[in-house]
Amino acid sequence: MNRLLAAMTVAMPLGLLSTGAFAGETPAPEGAKVYIVSPKDGATVKSPVKVIFGLEGMGVAPAGVSKERTGHHHLLIDTQMSGDALNEPIPSDEMHRHFGGGQTETVIELSPGPHRLQLIMGDANHIPHNPPVMSEAVTITVE
Repeated sequence: MNRLLAAMTVAMPLGLLSTGAFAGETPAPEGAKVYIVSPKDGATVKSPVKVIFGLEGMGVAPAGVSKERTGHHHLLIDTQMSGDALNEPIPSDEMHRHFGGGQTETVIELSPGPHRLQLIMGDANHIPHNPPVMSEAVTITVE
């Protein structure tokens, strides 16, 4: 038996081979659109900032739930995603906020000054859909 077949024979019963979707494989529903309802682009706000998410053409499902035509929100704060990053799980840190419980709004603390906010939908595994369902960026100023 060759080495690959031997490795697979050991790994498969142990659950060591991924059977989940590969990067960017989850199709985006045609016409799906995510957007920031509030705050509006150009707004001057006070921290904490309430951010309300909008979604059309697809549903919201919690992370880990693989259901056709669904995903969950991720909020990008003062960062962008493009290129190969759109084929990998969205990071989870202060600039990449996950809403894997299916939340459609949040309250965030932001320092005074300008900030860029953008939404991107992720599939059950936090990977952007293909093509990515991403909002227009909103720029706000925190007093």
